[in-house]
Amino acid sequence: MSETTDETVSFGYTQVTPQEKTRKVGEVFSSVARKYDIMNDAMSGGMHRLWKDRFVKRVKPQAGEQILDMAGGTGDIAFRLAERGAHITVADINQDMLDVGAERALERGLGEEDGTLVFTCQNAETVSFPANTFDAYTIAFGIRNVTHIDRALAEAHRVLKPGGRFFCLEFSTVEWSGLREAYDVYSEHLLPRMGQMIAGDADSYRYLAESIRKFPPMPAFEQTIRSAGFANTRVEPIMGGLVAIHSGWKI
Repeated sequence: MSETTDETVSFGYTQVTPQEKTRKVGEVFSSVARKYDIMNDAMSGGMHRLWKDRFVKRVKPQAGEQILDMAGGTGDIAFRLAERGAHITVADINQDMLDVGAERALERGLGEEDGTLVFTCQNAETVSFPANTFDAYTIAFGIRNVTHIDRALAEAHRVLKPGGRFFCLEFSTVEWSGLREAYDVYSEHLLPRMGQMIAGDADSYRYLAESIRKFPPMPAFEQTIRSAGFANTRVEPIMGGLVAIHSGWKI
């Protein structure tokens, strides 16, 4: 007899089973993969590029380091890390996103031949790498789409070497009055329309907006990172918490 469970998780504003969330998130990113970078520019007015630059500066990748870029998709973070001489393993649960990233890497002359970048399909909750493998673990705009965030953080801690560092860039809770209200209107009403116009997919971008609102506030997420075993945790809000960089170290 198969085992049953009453567990449900949020998929935007809807409660679904963990298996349904994994499937639905996969469908979202398969749908938007080819237009993902164009939509990022449209959604943020190009600001996502500055956020990612700032994020990589905080990671401080060093030549020869082994870095796991989880939910690395189309390679935006990985390319920036590789410019500093680090060796990057780009992992994502969605093969369509990885395919786009691999194509972009070839256009830049980066790839597995020189060890600069390796692309691999991985579930963040159950990665296949041995413990104590990586010097740093990065995840940008991906943690909120993970079905069980605590399991993903536990895996991040496991695969990092002692002294390894964890960095997460994610949308958060806007604390600036005025911007908060404007962003609520934008994300609820304008973002799905933009998704329809640019990517032909309003529903996927409606989910992305809802997933941002359902993500824990900065202090709560920092506590979750500490609970996974990370020390010296830190939160750096950007634009009043519109996005935030979370970090921690494996002792």
